Amino acid sequence: MMTDAAGFELKQSWSRIAQRLKAELGDDLYTSWFARMEPEACADGRLAVSVPTRFLRNWIETHYAAKLLKASEAELGHLDNVNVKVRTRGVPQRPQDVADRRITREEQQEPAGRTMTLPVQALHQPAAERGSPLDPNQTFQSFITGGSNRLAHAAAQRISESQPGLPVSFNPLFIHSAAGLGKTHLLNAIAWRVRERHRERKVLFITAERFMYHFIGALRSRDTIGFKDFFQSIDVLLIDDFQFLQGKSMTQEFYHTFNSLVDAKRQIVIAADSPPAQLDAIDQRMRSRLMGGLVVDVELPELDLRREILARRLAEVAGRDPQIRVDPDVVEFIANKVQGGGRELEGALNRVIAHQQFSHAPLSVDLAAMVLRDMSANPDQCRVRIDDILKVIGRHYNVARADLLSPRRARSVVVPRQIGMYLAKKLTPRSLPEIGRRFGGRDHSTVLHAVRKIEDLMKSDDRLAREVALLIRLIEQQ
Repeated sequence: MMTDAAGFELKQSWSRIAQRLKAELGDDLYTSWFARMEPEACADGRLAVSVPTRFLRNWIETHYAAKLLKASEAELGHLDNVNVKVRTRGVPQRPQDVADRRITREEQQEPAGRTMTLPVQALHQPAAERGSPLDPNQTFQSFITGGSNRLAHAAAQRISESQPGLPVSFNPLFIHSAAGLGKTHLLNAIAWRVRERHRERKVLFITAERFMYHFIGALRSRDTIGFKDFFQSIDVLLIDDFQFLQGKSMTQEFYHTFNSLVDAKRQIVIAADSPPAQLDAIDQRMRSRLMGGLVVDVELPELDLRREILARRLAEVAGRDPQIRVDPDVVEFIANKVQGGGRELEGALNRVIAHQQFSHAPLSVDLAAMVLRDMSANPDQCRVRIDDILKVIGRHYNVARADLLSPRRARSVVVPRQIGMYLAKKLTPRSLPEIGRRFGGRDHSTVLHAVRKIEDLMKSDDRLAREVALLIRLIEQQ
């Protein structure tokens, strides 16, 4: 047992060791892995330290053994090993959980192909409650396949049917497309299929926004270790709307989570509106890891697939109301007129049916043409991205992208920013909150104000109206 003097001296030495680790690793990595490490004893060339969880112990032994030993020897002199223990805090553990683990000189080189053992912690919430809600209607049975989405569908099925414990075929699977083409549907389908066939596997479907919400909550409650433990225990992690992951500390935290899951042969599936190479919010390391898996693009549906989607939706509507009748000519017209995804097709069909019911007019091709006259048949319009709008706006008004996203209130920045928000609302299917996030994290009310202001100005300012029309053409040509 250490005397008070020896204990005080060890704490002083540990404080200097911690400073060395922080200087070498940086504040973020040090906080993630070493901030809750405590010295226990040092005698006979052996240093004993403790951490609060098995996961943290395993990760440090696997990735930072040499650095910990080197920093300790710099303050304490030659050491035979560093013994990393898990603090029990009075909670009984199984014998294998409390066995001593020593970091020796032979372990300074990271073992090739070593697999981490992840703990299954008792959590405050089960995975299903921590994640985003699943849609019971979005299964593989309800997903309609065609040439534009067949590869993504096949990859998703392969993952959902893979056997636990066997090597995964590709990790991660990264699905990208414009909005409304089925990415979220496939993620939901994977979750339902895995839960159905492998009930013992822990599956988490979560949006990037909800991931950030949990991380911020962990920071506020000073429980980042619990946050890490929870996500490291997931067997199949499905992340939607990945393009909304923002912030340096947030992306670094996801990078650590991603690496540990992939190293442990856990499956990750990510959906976003852009391929990894075009995700500006994440650094090159993360983009490289994402591109190391299978990257699949879901394209706009071809004509035959649009017909099949409409036929399926029409059958569902008729099942609810047998009095609804839609001629094949009207279905064919909608399939040719609307060249977007399933949401646009379903919306167009609903508009035509609703207009006929309210107006009591005959349901004809002429009626469909009149109701859908504002819907573009140009598939490229569905491909417009907010990044394209920011690029064109910045170039046209000679304003840096950083300024458009900043809090700056100079008129030379505010007006182009408001025009950009107006165009994002007009040319993309993004909601007001989504547009606000992409324009520097602004509130949806700010976007709504910008849209209304530009609309009002265009009514009285012909020059502005012509300028906006020019910008639309430039954006559609991107």
